[in-house]
Amino acid sequence: MRYPSNAEIAALSESNTPNPSNPLSLVAGDMRQVDAVIARRLSSSVPLIGEVSHYIISAGGKRLRPALLLLVAGALEYRGDQHFNLAAVVEFIHTATLLHDDVVDESTMRRGKPTANESFGNAASVLVGDFLHSRAFQMMVDADSMRVMQILSEATNIIAEGEVQQLINTHNVDLDEAGYLAVIRSKTAKLFEASARLAAVLTEAPAELEEACANYGRSLGTAFQVIDDALDYDGDTTVMGKNIGDDLREGKVTLPLIIAMQRANAQDRQMIVDAIEQGSTPHMADIVQVVKDTGSLAATRAAAALQAQEAIDCLALLPRNAYTQALNTLASQLLDRRE
Repeated sequence: MRYPSNAEIAALSESNTPNPSNPLSLVAGDMRQVDAVIARRLSSSVPLIGEVSHYIISAGGKRLRPALLLLVAGALEYRGDQHFNLAAVVEFIHTATLLHDDVVDESTMRRGKPTANESFGNAASVLVGDFLHSRAFQMMVDADSMRVMQILSEATNIIAEGEVQQLINTHNVDLDEAGYLAVIRSKTAKLFEASARLAAVLTEAPAELEEACANYGRSLGTAFQVIDDALDYDGDTTVMGKNIGDDLREGKVTLPLIIAMQRANAQDRQMIVDAIEQGSTPHMADIVQVVKDTGSLAATRAAAALQAQEAIDCLALLPRNAYTQALNTLASQLLDRRE
C-alpha cells in the first residue's frame, strides 16, 4: 500500500524550490506529502488518540529527522515513493519519544506551549505515545523489507536504552564526557542515523555508501544535541519555548556543566554539584554565569563543530548535486542554531 495515494500526491505536489539559506526548502514539497501520510495514519476510532497526536505533531519544530531521510534519498536519486512513508514513520517514533520524555521529565512547556502531559495528563501522553510506536511498526511493514524493519527496530531499542541510561545518570556529578556522548548517541543521534541509513537502503546503495550516510546522520544528530545542551544555558527563551536551565532543574548533567565543573574554582564547582545532586536551582543565574565565564559554552560549541565537520566529511562519497549541498549546509548551519 502506498501513502499517500496517487490522487493525494497529485493534489499536494509542488516543486521543491531551493533556498540557499534554508537547506530544508529543497524538500518542502516532499514534506507536504509526508504530512499527508501523517494525517492519514493518525486516524483512529478513539478520539483522544487523534487529539493528543495532532496536538504534539502540530506544535512546530523543523522535523529534521524526516527531512534528513528525504534529503539523503534525493542525494542518492531515489525515484520511488516509499520515502514518504518511512519519513512519517521516523516522525511518529520521534513524537512518541517526546510524549514519553515529557512525562519522565515532568516537563510543562515545549516549543512555547504546554506539553501534552500538561494538557491531557500523564496517562494519556504515555498511552498515545505507545499508539504512535505501534502505528509506526504497522507502517514499516508497508516497505516490505526486512532490512528496513531491522534498522528501525534496532533504532527504537537503542533509543529506549539511551533513555534509561539518561535516567540512571540523573544527579550523577561524576558523569564524564564519554558517558555523556554515549547517551546522546543512543537517545538522539540514533534516529538521525537510522533516517539517513533508510534512504540509502531504499536506493540499494552499496555498503560503503550506506555507512557514509549513516555516519553522516549520527554525527549530525550528535552535533544537534550538543548544541541543544549549550542553548539550555545560552538560548533565547522566547525562541526556544522553554526556560534557561531546564536540564539542570531535572538533574541532567550535560557537556556545558561537565566542562564547567572541570574548570571552575572549588566554590563554584561545589555550587554546581549541589544543584545537580539536589535538583534545586536557587543559584541558577550564578551557575549560568560560571558556565559562561569558564568558557564552557565555547568549548561545547567547539565539540559540536567537530561533530558537524565529521558529518560534512562523510558526504565525500555521495553524488554531487543540490541535495548533497543541502546536507552540507544543514550540518554547517547547526552551529548557528538558536532554537
